[in-house]
Amino acid sequence: MSMLPAGKVLAFAAQGERRCLGVRRADGRLVCPYGAVLDGASARDQCARCAQLDRSRSVAADTMADDPRPYGVYLAYFGPGLLKVGITAAERGPARLVEQGAVAYAWLGRGPLMAARRAEALLGSALAVPDRFAKAAKRAARGALPPVPDRVAELEQLHCAAQELAGWPETLQPVEFACADHTELFGLDRIPGEVAELGGMTPGAEIVGEVLTGVGSDVYLRLAMTGGAGPAGGTGAVGGTGPVGVAGWGGGGVAVMDARMLSGWVLGAAVGRVTTVPVRAVGAGAGEREGEGAGRQEGLF
Repeated sequence: MSMLPAGKVLAFAAQGERRCLGVRRADGRLVCPYGAVLDGASARDQCARCAQLDRSRSVAADTMADDPRPYGVYLAYFGPGLLKVGITAAERGPARLVEQGAVAYAWLGRGPLMAARRAEALLGSALAVPDRFAKAAKRAARGALPPVPDRVAELEQLHCAAQELAGWPETLQPVEFACADHTELFGLDRIPGEVAELGGMTPGAEIVGEVLTGVGSDVYLRLAMTGGAGPAGGTGAVGGTGPVGVAGWGGGGVAVMDARMLSGWVLGAAVGRVTTVPVRAVGAGAGEREGEGAGRQEGLF
């Protein structure tokens, strides 16, 4: 989010083909040996074979049960009724909650990996708490969030119920309830009630707009659609700092873009002054769950 502050003007175009980013390793990435071309409408930045290699040694895929690091179990709030349970390496602190775009969260326990996994499964079976939500549901909830005290109360109620469950793992140390809220961090008050969404990039497609705020991988932009003056000094993949003129769509419409869809593209300066990526109603063509596929949870652990 520090790279895309509110007021930043973006003016970029997709060049060539979108390519797989290869296999992740602790010291960087290995180039995709297949030179795979990716779908521009997908949030995935790997081809199926590179993703499979990643999952061969992955906590998310339960193929790394010997990880000795301590883990935290958390409860994340995305909106009324949208509360999930998850785990993350304790050394990462709240980074995973920020990546997911959690509106608020509270730690539930801390301990070894398998104990954290058992607690996660316990909440799922005993309290029907899910471990993820569709991105469309999270986006919709941001437009009508209740006051902070209501969010805290909903989190606290689930926190108490979870810690009273029979079968709590003995090696998982309970954590006293304390709610952290991301209203200010995400600039949630800058998100309007009516928001469209940007579709996938295609070769030559351009996005021109002014950043309102960022929530997880979602970036909210006031778009230049038709007849706009364009960004002042927009000479690179990220344009200048002047205002964007917007006309012809919603009186200066706002759309949300999943920044993960940009991974794998070579981005160059926009040639035109308007956004040419398809704009659609929020939720149209949606339904993908968080991570867009089984085990797609980069950076989680």
